[in-house]
Amino acid sequence: MVHRAEPAAAVIPNDWMQPVTIAVAPAINQSGSVDFDPDRFADRMATELSYAEGVSVIPVSRVLAALSASGHSQVTSPAHASELARAVGADAILVFSVTDYDPYEPPRIGLTAQLYGSGTGPNVGSLDPTVLSRLGRLASASTPERQRRNRRRLLAETQQTFDASHNAVVADIKRFASIRGADGSPYGWRRYVVSQQAFMEYCCFATIRALLREP
Repeated sequence: MVHRAEPAAAVIPNDWMQPVTIAVAPAINQSGSVDFDPDRFADRMATELSYAEGVSVIPVSRVLAALSASGHSQVTSPAHASELARAVGADAILVFSVTDYDPYEPPRIGLTAQLYGSGTGPNVGSLDPTVLSRLGRLASASTPERQRRNRRRLLAETQQTFDASHNAVVADIKRFASIRGADGSPYGWRRYVVSQQAFMEYCCFATIRALLREP
């Protein structure tokens, strides 16, 4: 079953890629921390992705089942990511790594995320051709490595460290808290820095927002 957020909850703008069905792979832990569950982190990422305009999300459980059937526990390469997207019937797949993880206040999480297109599926043709041609021109004019990424349909990528000791991050958390109605919490906007899960929610939201901005 494909999950779709209610229209009123679609608070993440999607500038260039809709309608589209996206799968989310389990998180790859490169942080050295054992304080989080990669599969639960992926579930949170999938939940936040369902708030994006024009996006339907393949449940993480289906992605995990497809990985298990192929003898893997995580995505091993860009080509594998595209194969996995095809296996679960998605137009694209979000692959992400946790590069830094400190849950104690002020919390800090580093995330690297890539969005790969599968090259098949009913909605691939709905990707904005102007954007895709721009991506193609950038790839053809740059390094062989970028050209290889383009052939594997790397649609978007982002790398960020969300550190709640930084004023800019705190200001963005406050904006996010107002969107999500944190006024009902005894902590107000600070809910998103005192709760490990709530801070993770914000980081996933900000990562998806960056991926879905027009390139």
